[in-house]
Amino acid sequence: MRAILLLATLLIVATPAPGQTTNDQQLWANATVMGRISGPLVYFAEVQPRSGDGVSRLDQLLLRPAIGWRISPQVTVYQGYAHVVSPIEGGKDRNEERSFQQIGWTLPPSRRGEIQSRTRLEQRWRSDGRDTGHRLREMIRGEYAFAESGKGVRALGSIEAFVALNDTDWGARGGFDQLRTFAGVEVPLKGRSTIEAGYLNQAINQTGGRTRMNHVLSLAVFLRH
Repeated sequence: MRAILLLATLLIVATPAPGQTTNDQQLWANATVMGRISGPLVYFAEVQPRSGDGVSRLDQLLLRPAIGWRISPQVTVYQGYAHVVSPIEGGKDRNEERSFQQIGWTLPPSRRGEIQSRTRLEQRWRSDGRDTGHRLREMIRGEYAFAESGKGVRALGSIEAFVALNDTDWGARGGFDQLRTFAGVEVPLKGRSTIEAGYLNQAINQTGGRTRMNHVLSLAVFLRH
């Protein structure tokens, strides 16, 4: 119940005022490889191109590897790095470097579904500034199998809140940064690999009381070894 109240509060806080919202249609693709290196040592690596302006151009390209340690079947911690390229039309690309620490945990799953949490702390540096930005991200994700056996296609839903912890000279402002909500399906592939597809809504808090709302078709493949 507490988790439901928290999610409802976040949605209310992120709801933009009328007349202050700009909208865009985007396509995000994601390819992630993950698996065990040795014993409890694990890894993941992802490539994520994002197209914006009505899916007319590349808006961002994100490369993100990480090394982790599986503390238990339910809890894993990671140290990772992300390189983010934002093409600027008629100008030099803007680059962002991130170091991040992450902890993920899974409630004991039932036959038909499970609930997961991911907490990530980021340290961010951008090529158009000198300051280090600190940001906290919290995601709650749930999945539920359509079949009683628990096999086959599953319904997915998630919500992720972003909070900037400080101001920077490149534009970050301390406080609520953005909210992402997702609804879609998970389709099993060979072994433990899956494809996820659905709609993602990204509400970004901007200066002057403005909000940017991105309506995203999200397609992702997860190759698990």
